[in-house]
Amino acid sequence: MPHIVGIGTDITECLRIARMIERHGELFLTRVYTPEEIMYCQSHKQATQHFTGRWAAKEAILKALGTGWRRGISWRDMEIRPNTSGRPVVAVCGGVQDVVEQLDVREILVSISHCHTHATAVAVALGKVQGY
Repeated sequence: MPHIVGIGTDITECLRIARMIERHGELFLTRVYTPEEIMYCQSHKQATQHFTGRWAAKEAILKALGTGWRRGISWRDMEIRPNTSGRPVVAVCGGVQDVVEQLDVREILVSISHCHTHATAVAVALGKVQGY
C-alpha cells in the first residue's frame, strides 16, 4: 500500500486572480500557467474560476511536498491536466520534479473545487508501496 508523503490544501479568491490577469495580462498567465493550462481555462465560460483552481492546486502541491516557494521552483514546474474523464492529473518537471525524486513521490493526487468567489484544492503526495 502506498504511503502518504504529505498533504496540502489551498483556497484562493477568484477576484484576486482576476485582478492579476487584468493588471498583468499575458505576462501573468505565461509566468504561472503552461500553454495547455491557458488553453484549457480559456475554453471555459468561467475561465477565471479555472485559473484560480489551478493556482490553488499548485499551492496545495507545494504544501504536500513540504517545500513552499523556494529557489529552483517555478509555477510552470507543475501542470494540472484533465484526464479523459475530466479528473485533474498532475504532471511535474524542473525543480518540482527534483523534489518529487528526492522524496520518492510516485504520484500526486489533486482535487479542485470552485464557485463564483473562491477555488480550493487538496493535494496528496503518495510515496512508494510499503512492505509489511
